[in-house]
Order: sequence, then C-alpha cells, then structure tokens
Amino acid sequence: MDGSSRIPRSHPITPGPFGRGARARQAARAAWLTLAEAFKTGFREIRTNKFRSVLSFAAVAVGVASLIYTLAQVKGMQDAMRQAMELLGPGRMEVEAKRDYVSKGLSRGLVAEDADAIREHVPGLYMVYPSITRWGTRIRDGRSKFDDAQVQGVTPEWRKRDWVYTLRGRFLNDWDVRHSARVCVVVEPGGWIKKPFWASFWNWKNEFDEHVSRHDLLGRDLLIQDRVFTVVGAIRNPPRDLDPRWFSWNQPGLLMPVTTFQKVLGNDNDSAPPTYVESIVVDTGSQETVAGAKASIAALLKARHQGEEDFDINDSRDMIENELEEAKKWLIAAIILGGVALFAGGIGIMNVTLATIFSRIKEIGIRRALGASKLDIMAQFLVEAALLGFAGGLAGIGLGVLGLSTFAKAADRDIATVAWYHGLIGMAVAALVAALFALYPAYQASKLDPVEALRSE
Repeated sequence: MDGSSRIPRSHPITPGPFGRGARARQAARAAWLTLAEAFKTGFREIRTNKFRSVLSFAAVAVGVASLIYTLAQVKGMQDAMRQAMELLGPGRMEVEAKRDYVSKGLSRGLVAEDADAIREHVPGLYMVYPSITRWGTRIRDGRSKFDDAQVQGVTPEWRKRDWVYTLRGRFLNDWDVRHSARVCVVVEPGGWIKKPFWASFWNWKNEFDEHVSRHDLLGRDLLIQDRVFTVVGAIRNPPRDLDPRWFSWNQPGLLMPVTTFQKVLGNDNDSAPPTYVESIVVDTGSQETVAGAKASIAALLKARHQGEEDFDINDSRDMIENELEEAKKWLIAAIILGGVALFAGGIGIMNVTLATIFSRIKEIGIRRALGASKLDIMAQFLVEAALLGFAGGLAGIGLGVLGLSTFAKAADRDIATVAWYHGLIGMAVAALVAALFALYPAYQASKLDPVEALRSE
C-alpha cells in the first residue's frame, strides 16, 4: 500500500452510523417503543377487565377526593385569614377589663380616659377607641317595642377597621362624641345570597334585627331607654356567605357615641365609674410595632391604675390563629382519612397486580423467550398500575369537587378554594401511589424464569 492511501493522523476519524450518537438514538427509540407497548398493553388489560379495574381505582378515587377537599379547605383558610388580617389591621390589640379580678380599691377600672392617655402617650398609633356594649336594651319605634337590642358605644375611629359596610346617611363624628349627641347608626343585617339549608331552621336574629331588615329607619326618631335618639346613618352588613371577616357574628344592632352611651344607658356595674368602658381597641399600624406598643400600653395603664393590673391586652391576630389551629385539627383528620383510603387503594392495586401476574405467567414467559428484558416486564405492569391510579385520580377530582359543592357550600361560609394545581397534585399522587404499590409485584414478575413460565398452565 502506497503512502497516498494512508489517513493522516491529524485528521480525526468521524464516527460512523454505528457510533455512540447513533447507539444513544437507538436506545432512546427502543425505550420509547417499550413504553408505548406498555401503555398499549395496559389499556388493553384495563379495557378487558373493566369490573376489576373499577374496583382497583375506587379506593384511590376516595383518597384523592379527600386530598382535593383538604387542599381546597387549606387554601381557602389561608385566603380567608389574609383577608381577615387586612380588615383587622396589622397591629390590632384589644385592652379588656380582666375577668374575675378582685380590686384592691386603688384602680377605677378601665375608663374612657385611658383611651385618651394611650392616644397621647403612645406615639404613632393608627387607631384607638373605647367601646362598651349593652344587651337587652329597650327600644321603641312607633308602636313597635323591643327589649332585645344590642347597643354599642364607640367613637368615629370604629370605622377605621373591619369596615365592610354600605353606608347610607352619615356615621358618628367627633362633634357627636364631644357633645354626647343623642344620635345613632343602625346596623342592617346583610342576609344571604345563597341561604344554606340549616339557616331555614335556625333563626339567629333578634326581633330588633328583624325589624331593621324590614323597615328603613334612616332619619327617624327612636326611643332608646325612653330617650329620643335620631337615626343619622344606616350601615348594611355584606351577605353572610360573602362576609370576609373571620368573626362576623355578635354584631350590634345600634351604634351611638360612647359618651352618650355612658350618660344615657350607663353600665351594668353599679360600682364602676360613669366613664367605665369594657374595652379599648388599638391598632399600631404595623405588625412590627405591636410588641413595643403593647409593653408601653401595659406600663402606662399600670401606672394610671395605681399598680393594679386589672386589664388584659390581647392580640386579635392570636385569636384568629387559635381558631385556625382548631380548624387545622379537622383538616389533619381529613388528610389522615385520605391517606388511609390511598393506602387501601394501593393495597388493592398490589393484589390485583399479583393476580394479574399469576394469570399471565405463560405470556410473560413467551415475551421473555422472544427477548423482552426484565425492565420491559416491570414497565408493563408499572404502567398498567399507573394508568389505574391515574383513572382513580380523575374520578377522585370529580368526587372532591362534588363534595365541596355539597358540603362546603352548605356551611356557614364557603372558604374552600380549588386551585388549578390541586388537580395535578391529586392525579400525580394517585399515579405515584399505584406505581409504588405495584413495584414489588412487577419486580417479582421480571424475575420469572422463561422456561418455568412457559411450562406453567
């Protein structure tokens, strides 16, 4: 051979059609064909054994439905809590008279002047107002008489937070408070958009609320404890099933200036001073300033009350979080029940897969004799189980949505919120559970000896 026929060493040899790139493409194509064949076989087996397949994914469907319901409730709780926090205010606190406290005779108790002192000595507060409530107030509107009205004395700052109302007329103003004006604002019930079935049997309204919901009292004079008051405003609650407040019960029927309340209605405690109040509501304006403001208010009130700690300062956010903790216990129970249902569904799929393997031993032997690898056999049964789980997931999503529309919608308020990714999570979990529980049977099928399998009847 002459030199002209030699290949120079400086020129690399290009891989031929059977190089590494081609081998990788061939392997990928073979894997795809194997997977496609597994899907085809899986669909055929599910179609052939419809009743067995329905029984297999029924438990999975129940577990996925429970999962969807729980996820929707958790998301709804998070959204409701976020809305409630925005309405409450980021730095909301409530100073209340301590229950069952035995006074040493040094303190006058919680009084309206304490609210003025807090406003003056604790800088940067967004909202401060005293509040006092009376149940069973006597009201007369023309010939209609009521003895069950709830009246609350507040200041104009009451409307800075929790304002979800529609206002007609005007609200209370500073002039009303300074001059103890005999004016009031009625609170109209919001009713329902879609009334749940139980609301038809349980009437939570008192007679005065019913009267307010049927009559327009704006601009009229009412007799409150035999004193004439003018209704200068009417605020209407939102529909109960759309109320964004976490705590929307215990709404007063009438609001009046706190100073008017103290002069006209007084309080149930004869030994309390004339300016006694039940609580002082404070909002610092930001969550970061709550701790500092709480300590300053506690020190200020302790000094004003001559060293007596006859008050409690509660963070309203803690109250909501406590309620959420209680609700989470029920959600955890739902998650556990869903997990048990998924576990039962997985065991069912495992049993069905084992039974399928025993009924198809000869087929497995033929495939192994024709060159099918252990991986091919495992893929066949894993894909079939995953398809069953996927079908159970689809059925579970429909069942979960049906449960939400049936049970959550019938509750006091519907906080359940279904997100698009909840369905993906449900289907993924169902397919994963089915594949995991079919893994052992599929592995046992892949270990079958071809000769022994072909001899099996």
